[in-house]
Amino acid sequence: MTAGRIHSWDLSTGVDGPGTRFVLFLSGCPLRCLYCANPDTWHMRDGQRATVDEVVSRIERYRRFTDLAGGGVTLTGGEPLLQSAFTAEVLHRCRELGLHTALDTSGALGIRADDALLADTDLVLLDVKSFDAAVYRRLTGGRLAPTLGFATRLDRLGVPVWIRYVLVPGWTDDPAAVDGLAGFLAALGNIDRVEVLPFHKLGAPKYDSLGVRFPLRDNPVPDRALVERVREQFRDHGLRAL
Repeated sequence: MTAGRIHSWDLSTGVDGPGTRFVLFLSGCPLRCLYCANPDTWHMRDGQRATVDEVVSRIERYRRFTDLAGGGVTLTGGEPLLQSAFTAEVLHRCRELGLHTALDTSGALGIRADDALLADTDLVLLDVKSFDAAVYRRLTGGRLAPTLGFATRLDRLGVPVWIRYVLVPGWTDDPAAVDGLAGFLAALGNIDRVEVLPFHKLGAPKYDSLGVRFPLRDNPVPDRALVERVREQFRDHGLRAL
């Protein structure tokens, strides 16, 4: 029986896919985003071991709530594709149950998502950290190219995508980079929406409890005018931006 390492689970409405959703947080992530709100999910070793049967059994307990609100199941993290075999089996079992499935990923490990996994995924929540490769490297420690390649592959396979873009003043607010990303996304045919998410510091206490420095503790959060400017840039390319 396939097993994985999970951090926690929760029920959410409207922020992790459509409707009320059972959200499973997997442990382990290859990136170290400077604004990460969940540093407690970085390491697989810190997660609790759970089998697919155990996870699906818990999901089924809450099915009445998710069905009533037109929701489903979202796998997030951490980075769920770090545990691709476990993620694939959970998604497959959920699809067999007739549940709507969503995968929240940075796309950095998109190569680990085979076509069968994606066939069991109704929606991908794709986190694009920056469209500037150098900024992406400094911001996350990873490479931009795998995410863009994954986005292109999702378009080819016809998998619906919600883009998530965290707006961090001084990091991801450059007009040229935003415009470049908007142009890239507008050329794809599977982007249902772009969510511009204002950077926040709600995860700061977690860093304190872990004894880890929060790199952007002193960075300003975006004001309403900046958020709206970036949303308008996406809208100018014909994208639905929220």
